Amino acid sequence: MSKELTIAVLGGGSFGTAIANIIAVNGHHTYLWMRDSNKAERSQRTRENAEYLPGYQLDDNLTLTSDLEGAVINSDVVFISVPSQSFRSVTQQVAPLLKADAIVVSTTKGIEPKGFTLMSQILEQELNDVHIGVLSGPNFAKEIVQQQQTGSVIASDDEAVIKCIQDVLCSPTFRVYANRDRYGVELGGALKNIYAIVSGLAVQVGSGKNTQAMLLTRSLAEMGRFASELGADPMTFLGLAGVGDLILTCTSDLSRNYRVGQALGQGKTLDQAVEEIGQVAEGVNTVKIVKQKADELGIYMPLVNGMYDILFLQRPLAEVAQGLMMGEQNNDVEYSSRT
Repeated sequence: MSKELTIAVLGGGSFGTAIANIIAVNGHHTYLWMRDSNKAERSQRTRENAEYLPGYQLDDNLTLTSDLEGAVINSDVVFISVPSQSFRSVTQQVAPLLKADAIVVSTTKGIEPKGFTLMSQILEQELNDVHIGVLSGPNFAKEIVQQQQTGSVIASDDEAVIKCIQDVLCSPTFRVYANRDRYGVELGGALKNIYAIVSGLAVQVGSGKNTQAMLLTRSLAEMGRFASELGADPMTFLGLAGVGDLILTCTSDLSRNYRVGQALGQGKTLDQAVEEIGQVAEGVNTVKIVKQKADELGIYMPLVNGMYDILFLQRPLAEVAQGLMMGEQNNDVEYSSRT
């Protein structure tokens, strides 16, 4: 094992709790910061995050706290695992507390609407003298804490970041792969949430395996096309943070976005669907943000357009589906490895 470090994970949701516990089990002094002081105190006392991971015992080496300064000020590595809407404000609070040369890693899968800004770009804008990384992949927290074998991706252009995060998180059931295309990895984590809604809706209304296979494959094509136009490597989408995360979130009701699609397929309104989930479903906002960017750049994204029409224009599903099937017929594979 690498030398013992002090590490803070900011955000007491299911994924933040899961990775904080992995790090604590690996022998590092670990803080898990929760905004709500009552929840933090209760979780510290009971050794359980009852709201997000009920029934799972937390390691004794993990300190749960609502004291942001106490968690961050001596930490060598800081993971930020808060919803995208809160990401910039939390980063701004953290900025004056960080050690020089600290490593800061985003695990948040979302896009800030203003300027189409990804989370690691917010880190670049708000922080100085830190090393930045992105952790993403097909990672349901519930299965991580059940010690199901899981793979994730650390993306950074800094080799020291990659090596550190691999050492900190590596365990018999959690493996971390490296990728240098930080932008592509991060885009994959955000975009797949859109297609999880599409898939949940399709399954709920009785679509067969043929339809599901077509949706998954065309979703991947759309993701690659969009990312390539924005400067990412489309081949990144053949890895865990692309097709791996896409398969996971488009085939399981453990995905909040998939469950939003299911609720829509049951005839519920968007507001009813979101309220029923009770947690942030990043894909709803991502649909709107990505459609605007695709329209601006002239990128062909029929599934995004169709989902936008269903979510925000209340266009009937049958009409959208017919339009998708009768639209422009494209090539199956539209990009290849860069040379």
